[in-house]
Amino acid sequence: MRLYSPEFTDDPHSAYAEMRGIHGELAPVEVASGVPATLVTGYHAARHIFGNPAHFPADPRLWQSTIPAGCPALPMMQWRPNAIRSAGEEHSRYRNAITASLDHIDLHALRHTVERTAVSLINEFCKAGAADLLSDYALPLTIEAFDAVLGLSPEAGDETYAAMMLRRGAVDTPASDRAEEMLVAAMRKVLAGKRITPAADVASQLLRRATELSEEEMAHQLVMLYLRGAEPTWNLIANTLLSMLTDDGFGGDLLGGGLLVRDAIDEVLFTDPPVANACISYPRQPQIVGEVWLPEHRPVIVSLAACNTDPAVAGDRKGNRSHLAWGGGPHVCPGQAPATVIVEVALEQLLDALPDIALSVPATQLRWRPDPFHRALTALPVTFASAPPLPVV
Repeated sequence: MRLYSPEFTDDPHSAYAEMRGIHGELAPVEVASGVPATLVTGYHAARHIFGNPAHFPADPRLWQSTIPAGCPALPMMQWRPNAIRSAGEEHSRYRNAITASLDHIDLHALRHTVERTAVSLINEFCKAGAADLLSDYALPLTIEAFDAVLGLSPEAGDETYAAMMLRRGAVDTPASDRAEEMLVAAMRKVLAGKRITPAADVASQLLRRATELSEEEMAHQLVMLYLRGAEPTWNLIANTLLSMLTDDGFGGDLLGGGLLVRDAIDEVLFTDPPVANACISYPRQPQIVGEVWLPEHRPVIVSLAACNTDPAVAGDRKGNRSHLAWGGGPHVCPGQAPATVIVEVALEQLLDALPDIALSVPATQLRWRPDPFHRALTALPVTFASAPPLPVV
């Protein structure tokens, strides 16, 4: 199965079922032409891999040395000095600094920031009766929230967002590397400013751990948090909205009060998580999982989307948060709490203001970005009854 093919992008869930039916919990795939990997489609196999980080380290450098520089999967998979692409003591050092910094986020202040931003954005399109809820709402709301959490000024936020968009649109490794250099340079400037004027943000908290990380390493942790946090968050908002708009029972229960917004978010984290295939590891020796031998250095990618819908763990999901959408083991996402606040408040504000939202095109006409790793819409066009602006929070 080619994870970069249009067929996979158009219907990944059928592809997961097909792979599981043919290969069981571990399926051979390609992440780019001629670049093999193993995709984990079984919940129990994923749990086994998450629980054995020594056998499944996340450091890709040995694998990367065998991959052509122009491989389109490299920007997502290649080594960086950050917590996602490291193992052992190096990972522990990065991870400890990140989790300690994220623990200082004021979730009440974040909720107020998201509420204020949501009202401002809704007021820009509420009279028009139509909007693209991805580009007009989910994306700018998430970026503003992440800028506040990380400590980016408006100028630094603009610079960082522009570099992220360049990286996202890069067609080869050199272009991606240039965009990454721009991101690191922007975060170094943020850190330099916080040395002079610290505040209650993640950048300032990282600086308080200057003995643990170099300035370059701190900049890379901020880049990682921005890249690996912002896009999945805005896509989770969009994917949850899409589920509400296309599943009559789901949306009706939500608007009728029978389902909480948090339940809706968790349902989408089960069925259509914004990071569909991730938690990549690179075994240094051949490993056996079940009855399958996994070659050394070949990437092992956990399909969070496939594992969540594994028939072996099927059951009633209402109120159930046993999904793997946040990953697992020592690399489990440390930003679950702030990301959930952003998504939850964004949805609450929008549904309260515009309860009659409907898709403006048939769901079959919506398009997904071709990406082996993310489940991301290209747009979410909707209509609704024209409404007056909301009072400013």
